[in-house]
Order: sequence, then C-alpha cells, then structure tokens
Amino acid sequence: MITRIARTAGFSGLLAALLLTLLQSFWIAPLILQAETFESAAPVAEQHEHAPAEAGHSHEHSAEAWAPEDGWQRVLATTGGNLVVAVGFALLLAALYSLREPGRVSTGALWGLAGFAVFCLAPTLGLPAELPGTAAADLGQRQAWWIGTAAATAAGLALLVFSRHWLFKVLGVVLLVSPHVIGAPQPAVHASLAPEALASQFKIASWLTNAAFWLALGLLSAWLFRRANPA
Repeated sequence: MITRIARTAGFSGLLAALLLTLLQSFWIAPLILQAETFESAAPVAEQHEHAPAEAGHSHEHSAEAWAPEDGWQRVLATTGGNLVVAVGFALLLAALYSLREPGRVSTGALWGLAGFAVFCLAPTLGLPAELPGTAAADLGQRQAWWIGTAAATAAGLALLVFSRHWLFKVLGVVLLVSPHVIGAPQPAVHASLAPEALASQFKIASWLTNAAFWLALGLLSAWLFRRANPA
C-alpha cells in the first residue's frame, strides 16, 4: 500500500506541477512582472522614509541576497516549488484514497475540488492573493488565520459530506462560516501600488489556476491509484 501511495503521489504530483507551472508562466507571471514595474517606479526615498537608520546595513546585505532572475531561473525555481507542493498534496489525496477507495476516476475531481476549497478558495476569501507592493497585516496573524480557516473548512466539508445526523451537518456549516465571521487580519491602511483592475485580474487568475491544478491533481491521482490496484 505504501508503494502504491508513493507511486500515485509521485507521478500525479509531477504532472500537476508541470500544468501549474505552465499556467503560471503564461498567466500569473506576466501580471506579477507588470505589478513589479509599479513597485520599482515608486520613489526610493519614500520606500526608506520610515526605515530606522541602523537598518541600512542589513538592507544592504538583503539587497545582495540571491534571487532567481527572470527567464529560465525563475521558471526552474517555480517548477521546483510547485513539484514539492503538488507531491505533498498528492500524498494527502492518495492516503485518503487508501481509506476510501474512489469508485470512479471522476470521484477524484470531487476530491480535487474539496482540496481547492480547503487550501485556496476559503483562505483567499479573507486573504486574497496579493501583488507586489500591496499592504498586508502581520505575517504571524495571517498564517494563524490561514491555518485555522483551512482546518475549519476541511472539518466542515467532512461533516457535511460524510455525517448522517443533521446536528453534525449544522456543525459543519458553522465551521465553514466561522472563520469568515471572525474575519481575516487586515492592515491598518489598505494600499497597493498596482492598479485595482490589475489586482482583481490577479485574484481571478489565481483562483482559476489553482482550480485547474486541483482538478488535474484529483483526476490524475484517482486514475493512477485505481490503475495501481493489486487486484
């Protein structure tokens, strides 16, 4: 069973990661590069206006830190990151398949949509994808809210789909709604260097790209898991 799970996760994760990289390269990356032009066009003096004097030395070192350049370096770095994430999510799906065998390959699409809802849709309703130059709340608070929202969404969906008693289904609805009632941490002042139209386009592109990734990952993992059935 472990070999079956690992093989399913490896191949489905690789193919889904390549699809995600392709979509990001032709859709997401141009939007980010366009936003970076607005960020670089901001006056340098304004960016350093509120920085303490003693931070100058550390900024100098951070500016010299290596970062992938535009072109093959950025694509390679993006592919590597996507591969790690995709294989990790595929391992999670394959482990769930081992507990509940998918009756049909199309069942993988439902698992993929559930993964999209848990790890992308629900968290980004409160913390949408941000372009460079966008003001954001404290990183620790955002991470805590993101993790709590993903966990509550996963538990809520599980109760709605698998529980039979109506009380558990009501609890599932409460779990789905509660993170958004509490609200995501927000910056003191909402500000963005990029135009609002570009930010909206980036949010929609991020949603559709992740939806395509999760659908592909769900279908591929279900097909490979069934194909590797020892029976």
